[in-house]
Amino acid sequence: MSKKVNKTAIGLFVLTGIVLLILSILVFGSGSLFKSTYKYVLYFDGSLKGLSVGAPVTFRGVKIGSVKHIGLVYNENAREIALPVIIEIEQRIKGAPSLGDPDSDKKMIALGLRARLEIQNLLAGQLMISFDFYPDKAPVFYGLKNDYPELPTVPVSQDFLELFNDLPIKDITMNLTDTLRGMNKIVNSSSLESGLKELNGALRELKDASHSVRMLTEYLEQHPEALLKGKTGKGE
Repeated sequence: MSKKVNKTAIGLFVLTGIVLLILSILVFGSGSLFKSTYKYVLYFDGSLKGLSVGAPVTFRGVKIGSVKHIGLVYNENAREIALPVIIEIEQRIKGAPSLGDPDSDKKMIALGLRARLEIQNLLAGQLMISFDFYPDKAPVFYGLKNDYPELPTVPVSQDFLELFNDLPIKDITMNLTDTLRGMNKIVNSSSLESGLKELNGALRELKDASHSVRMLTEYLEQHPEALLKGKTGKGE
């Protein structure tokens, strides 16, 4: 009877330990268990090439969230395909109206809070979403049905899109790779190694010659008559 009780106690102890371990990972590992996060939908004009799920959402360079989903929705009024971008952000602006409440969201929008696309990594062709205050930009809403409140965006200039889309990212990457390979060959080549050895030998000879010149100079300073008579030997 006692053996059964011991087995049960051990099982409960192990189970409790596993639960505590999982809770520790959630609380101390991710650090997001008790954080207040809110989801919003954004709509951007034009292409979203370079924007992907997981891309950072920042406010003046400080990360406040990430992209959770990019969808495709038919806009019947405009007769075009809209691209809703679902983002999840944290309330990190201290002293500002708290996000997540409709009235507070309106206050932040009235202050000029807008989202825009920015370059995250030029070589990789990646975009991110950046928030800032643009009080001079009137808020524009798509008004499409969605499960999340909409935040206005700042239209991206056509020049930016053309520049970003026309960048020869693949060619730049290939050229950079070829350059690094060439540098690696030069650094690891046998000719470079032999050249360094020859340079080291020449520097050593130059050092010896410099030492001899210094010794001669010191001797002439002590015996200036040697310039006229020459250095006499011991046997003379």
